[in-house]
Amino acid sequence: MAAVSLTVMTLICLIGLADAQGGEKVYSDNITRILDRLLDGYDNRLRPGSGGGITEVKTDIFVTSFGPVSDVEMEYTMDMFFRQMWVDERLKFEGPIEILRLNNRMVDKIWTPDTFFRNSKKSISHNMTTPNKLFRIMQNGTVLYTMRLTISAECPMRLMDFPMDGHACPLRFGSYAYTNSEIIFTWRKGLKGSVECPKESMSLLQYDLVGQILSSEITKSNTGHYSVQVVHFLLQRKLGYYLIQTYIPLIMIVVLSQVSFWINKESVPARTVAGVTTVLTMTTLSISARQSLPKVAYATAMDWFIAVCFAFVASALVEFAAVNYFATLQANRLNKKRARQDRLEVLAAGSDDDDTISTDSGLREGLKRRNHSVSYSEAGDIPSVPIFLQQGSAFPQIPQLAGTSPIDLYARILFPLTFALFNLGYWYMYLTKETMEWAT
Repeated sequence: MAAVSLTVMTLICLIGLADAQGGEKVYSDNITRILDRLLDGYDNRLRPGSGGGITEVKTDIFVTSFGPVSDVEMEYTMDMFFRQMWVDERLKFEGPIEILRLNNRMVDKIWTPDTFFRNSKKSISHNMTTPNKLFRIMQNGTVLYTMRLTISAECPMRLMDFPMDGHACPLRFGSYAYTNSEIIFTWRKGLKGSVECPKESMSLLQYDLVGQILSSEITKSNTGHYSVQVVHFLLQRKLGYYLIQTYIPLIMIVVLSQVSFWINKESVPARTVAGVTTVLTMTTLSISARQSLPKVAYATAMDWFIAVCFAFVASALVEFAAVNYFATLQANRLNKKRARQDRLEVLAAGSDDDDTISTDSGLREGLKRRNHSVSYSEAGDIPSVPIFLQQGSAFPQIPQLAGTSPIDLYARILFPLTFALFNLGYWYMYLTKETMEWAT
């Protein structure tokens, strides 16, 4: 009995396997007959509705990778799944399935839109390990055609607000040969959901992708009017890099240049070296800040900041020159006043004698007293030696000229206050204004 039962079960399994194989064969034969019937008499040179109707192509985009964005080349790169859907009445079918899921080999046998990207510089269709294309046909003749593309497209940039700027990078696509009276393009999911950009797909270092703006337009050319779909990717530049590399060093250099106002005015080498060093450092920073930008003919926001900082640093050096100049003038006036007093003393001493020899002797005595006052100056004496012969010392040689210059006193207040007000106005203007000028 056990042997008979085993034999019966084996026969049942064999019959079931044969039925399954037969069912799969029948199913495959049905699909093959459907495809053969679809392609029988099908002319892929003619678009759907070529008898007079307009073919509507619905599109949507799924961005798998966005970036990088090049400021110098003014272009951006993105990797995406580009989907197109249209209705071809000639591909209607009836059968055991609702959707025919096919590979790229079917694409060449039916009509597909001649879509191209108008502002692309370079486009790549991925073919590894096989052409990355998806093709499906529904029972009502609706066709879904998806391909994976990498596109480098132009992105016109206005850098006047750099580095607090934003840009709208467009992607334009449409039919190359068919006018809008034959083919029109529409967004498959409307103006909000037809372009998807997951956050994990972003590979941007200097920008944030803050959104997209979708639109449709008609482009006019010599060969007719064409339907064009447009998506603008809204980019906002990140400020952190430029704060660390440019703005903070510039502010520190300006602050260091203003430290010289607290250095004794008689310390000419120290103040001169500080002024010249800050000017040279400012020049080096301004050159390096422009290397990452295209050679535009207008000034950017960073250029204005650098120019003002350079003016503050140069003004600090000019301020010391003014302090030194007026101190020298004051010393010369004191020397002239003292010389007149000495001359009057000499003349008064020689007025008692009418003899010329006595006068000469008195003059020599007066000059001797002057030289003695230079060598052994007491409190209140003024040497006749000009101040520029004494400016290497950190200690004042003329008691009447010792102390802080009035120009330095005013500069200690005016320079930091003016620079603080400039920073307040600069950052308020650029951080609160709408920096993105989106394309329309």
